[in-house]
Amino acid sequence: MTSTYAENLPGQEQFDLHPALDSRLLRDVIHPSRDLWTPRELRDLTSFVASELTTGLLQILDYSTERRWWARLGLTEGVELWLLSWLPGQGTEPHDHGGSAGSFTVLKGKLQEDYRYPAGPIRSAVRDTGDALGFGSGRAHQVLNPFDAPAATVHAYSPPLVPTREYASLLDIPDSIPPLPAQRLPLAELRQLADLEGP
Repeated sequence: MTSTYAENLPGQEQFDLHPALDSRLLRDVIHPSRDLWTPRELRDLTSFVASELTTGLLQILDYSTERRWWARLGLTEGVELWLLSWLPGQGTEPHDHGGSAGSFTVLKGKLQEDYRYPAGPIRSAVRDTGDALGFGSGRAHQVLNPFDAPAATVHAYSPPLVPTREYASLLDIPDSIPPLPAQRLPLAELRQLADLEGP
């Protein structure tokens, strides 16, 4: 798990960027003035970062046999951006994102995603390298790597750092997924939360 950040430069106080990716390109797409991001905007962000910053992402990427590894790539008051790795056999519990919209793009490898909208059936999809999807707050999912090769993904959520809710099964999600109370926190408080938690 990585959350090391360079000292803020003048004009950088509205966001944090991973020092290995701190570039004009990422500064231009992270939009620190944007309060909330739509699922489409989040998908565009993760897709762009995965395709245009691949070399930097692969230099940061690491794997851990003890648990999934992650590194925070960016944080503003409106969005959080993460890099996650998945060894074969690693995955999440069934969960929702507490009312946040989200997205992920597969940087390398492939993953299986089982997902469900309230009162709907459980669906499954294999997400291959380059696949990107955005989703709204009313969706629960479980992401697994049942394949033989490691995988990596770029994720974004808005609003940032809203706690997830885990379920015993995707069948246990309620008929509606109410948003958790999301507060717009100042960046300094978000930094502290991000250092305590992962994605």
